Amino acid sequence: MKILNLYAGIGGNRKLWTPKGDEHDITAVELDPKIAKIYQDFFPKDKMIVADAHQYLLDHFKEFEFIWSSPPCPTHSRLNTMLNKKGINHYPDMRLYQEIIFLKKWFYRKFCIENVISYYEPFIKPIEVDNHYFWTNFFIGNFPKGSREHCSDYYTLSNKKGFDIKQYKDIDYMKILHNCVQPELGLHILNFAMEKEKTLFEMEKI
Repeated sequence: MKILNLYAGIGGNRKLWTPKGDEHDITAVELDPKIAKIYQDFFPKDKMIVADAHQYLLDHFKEFEFIWSSPPCPTHSRLNTMLNKKGINHYPDMRLYQEIIFLKKWFYRKFCIENVISYYEPFIKPIEVDNHYFWTNFFIGNFPKGSREHCSDYYTLSNKKGFDIKQYKDIDYMKILHNCVQPELGLHILNFAMEKEKTLFEMEKI
């Protein structure tokens, strides 16, 4: 498939998509050049674009068969409950819901938008899988719930996610690894996206 991988990070969700290297035509979009460089080192056959993923989606969505988007999650996280008690407040970043509404209405292929479990009741009902929220237009099935190794030390987390990034300088190793979707979960969802079932959009038109 021709895949768009938005807010790509270093590619946690994407890691197992092409075990032989060239099964899919993948375009990745990442705003931070340092993070984009790490992604490109791990996945040299992907087309990497250093740009605003939110705008890139708007300009190029029709070019792809499957879109994965992981918009920034800190302003939606349940950690905001604790921060609020300390007097630190943020507006939720509504680009998340802009993308959900946009793709649900205008994208006729398959998409998956991923984010954290939020501190508020989601405005658009998601599917909850392995401590993540997902909004899709196709069935994604069950997935075994992961452990809390998500909060572990660097080496445990590096082994779990499958990325050793200690050779890179001036980056927040733990933050980057925490932001990685578990590769097995990314593969699980792509496998369902590749099935020939109709999208929910197509089913609603019948």
